[in-house]
Amino acid sequence: MGRRRKGLKIDGIVLVDKPQGLSSNAVVQRVKRMFNAQKAGHTGALDPLATGMLPVCLGEATKFSQYSLDADKAYVTTALLGVRTDTSDADGEVVDVQEVNVTEREVASILAHFRGAIQQTPSPFSALKYQGKPLYYYARQGIDVPRPTRDIHVHHIELLNAEDDKFDIEIHCSKGTYIRTIVDDMGQLLGCGAHVCKLRRLWISGFKDLKMHNLEALESLCHQEETCTSNAKEQNSRFKSVLLPMDVHLNHIPIINLDAQDANAFGHGMAITLEDTIESDDHLFRIYNSVSKKLLGIATKENERTIQPKRVVVNENQ
Repeated sequence: MGRRRKGLKIDGIVLVDKPQGLSSNAVVQRVKRMFNAQKAGHTGALDPLATGMLPVCLGEATKFSQYSLDADKAYVTTALLGVRTDTSDADGEVVDVQEVNVTEREVASILAHFRGAIQQTPSPFSALKYQGKPLYYYARQGIDVPRPTRDIHVHHIELLNAEDDKFDIEIHCSKGTYIRTIVDDMGQLLGCGAHVCKLRRLWISGFKDLKMHNLEALESLCHQEETCTSNAKEQNSRFKSVLLPMDVHLNHIPIINLDAQDANAFGHGMAITLEDTIESDDHLFRIYNSVSKKLLGIATKENERTIQPKRVVVNENQ
């Protein structure tokens, strides 16, 4: 018999407005304690310097966090010209200082270099893995390791403001885009260097236009509801003002509904043969119980009539 997890089985997503100075994992652990949840995770880290949207997944929602890693994201950032750092942000060590003699028009003119499909070489202080360890592990020891260039897409980049030695830009980009690297590259093109001094994530595709909550507001709410922490159903209900459904960000994945018998088999990890042919060319599908309308999980299409469970929601009745 498996070891029983501590805490309550609370399933859903909390959109946190991450404060500056905390790591994403520190935010996740605070939210987990607030909700007394068994499991918690995030959908993609923000640097300690950064603020803004950080979806924290609780319980079964953690099984679907990966589907936001691939989502588009939008940021607004403030860059400081004339100073280059080893991390390309204000948390790093200064490696070069240059005189700034750049106009707003010059800043605006180089944005074209960063629109559309481009290639980017990540910072040595990124969390990308090399031989099982993040790049920053090697960088902090002064060890050079390969950093393969990768393809990204910048859908929109706009200069919001430029004054003295600072400028603000808004960027809507694909997964895997490092804003720090874009700013550093911009500084190199301008001939004076630059680094990120402020960064805010505005939204993540699937969560756009949804309300974020700061940690203080969440802590206040949890304190008000702590008399209900003995019952997970009551907890899920009482926190409905901040707890989003675990499938809120999965609308881009098509749906297949199963009857009670197939739903039960799917919940036990069994492949399902459907009565009708799957007409869609999609490979991934959201699976629901046709009666209860509850999310059962994510499946892959094995052939035109067969689906295979990939992520399965464990419910209270299983």
